[in-house]
Amino acid sequence: MMKITTQFDAGSVIVTDLSNPANIRLKLRPDNASDFAQWFYFRLQGAAYQNCVMHFENAASSAYPAGWEDYQAVASYDRQNWFRVPSRYENGVFTIDHTPLANSVYYAYFEPYSHEQHLNLLGDAQGSGLCQIDDLGSTVQGRDINLLTIGNQVASDLKVWIIARQHPGETMAEWFIEGLLGRLLDPQDPTARALLDGATFYIVPNMNPDGAVLGNLRTNAAGANLNREWLEPTVERSPEVYYVREKMQETGVDLFLDIHGDEAIPFVFAAGTEGVPSYNERMAALETQFKTAFLAASPDFQDVHGYDKDKPGEANLSMATAWVGEHFRCLAYTLEMPFKDNDNLPDSDFGWNGQRSLRLGESILSAILNVLPDLRA
Repeated sequence: MMKITTQFDAGSVIVTDLSNPANIRLKLRPDNASDFAQWFYFRLQGAAYQNCVMHFENAASSAYPAGWEDYQAVASYDRQNWFRVPSRYENGVFTIDHTPLANSVYYAYFEPYSHEQHLNLLGDAQGSGLCQIDDLGSTVQGRDINLLTIGNQVASDLKVWIIARQHPGETMAEWFIEGLLGRLLDPQDPTARALLDGATFYIVPNMNPDGAVLGNLRTNAAGANLNREWLEPTVERSPEVYYVREKMQETGVDLFLDIHGDEAIPFVFAAGTEGVPSYNERMAALETQFKTAFLAASPDFQDVHGYDKDKPGEANLSMATAWVGEHFRCLAYTLEMPFKDNDNLPDSDFGWNGQRSLRLGESILSAILNVLPDLRA
């Protein structure tokens, strides 16, 4: 007998009809306190060697319908090794067509990054002896908002802030942080040593732990899109942003990176602060310098495809990159990775995945090192 369950960390789907493996009818479940729907993660049991055709019947009304075009879902038998499975989007319905080779198989929108992995990441970082963990406060549901501080923390140090996973369904962002931390905390890595000679890193690996556990795509437990809360965050609605912003104002910021994933665009790209009031020629030159160094560090990065640049003075200052870039007059970037694949370097078996995100996190340290001497005027 077939069975679908979601009662685990980040599980999310609505089952409409499970009577016929060739016509499994599903719906995307919205975030717990908002209408955003795109993330799914579920376990299918009892269907080994049967051709399972799973239809998400409300895909056309999801948060990003264009995200389903040319997208392939991911599957795993052990929740460690994830691979792409045949999928299609037709007439507003997203369909997975897969014959599982075992009685238990998981399907997800992207390779998950669980709360247990998150806690293990914190423990491993602290165990390096180079990292201090601070508790900035609690989320709406009482989970910890943890900050990793790496460096000498002297006044002369440049202050590099990196946050990830404001949108909890963008799990590639925490995979990215895992890679970045692995390299930054390696005492034998010359790039890491050079960086920590002149900079202190402040890293929030998961800005939205409530949303992550709840299986939300984009919001926290109160229904707040954290990347629209930076102008006036409150402890009641967006404590994650409130406490991080308070700490930033205490330390200062010389470089800011906000790590995300994009549902529709099949490339790795960055978005800067062209639209903030203080944007000037010096900032434009710093952006060019950073992107040039990142292009040299990783063939996965590119600067042709991405978001349209904001016109002067039209940036949305409720977004993290715009608010931080304007408030601290610093180099600030949003980095986006694909849910689909990187069309410049496609991989038909895995698409863009956790390991590729991790490697990108390693490589960005070279770009940071390149601009470090020029961050302060």
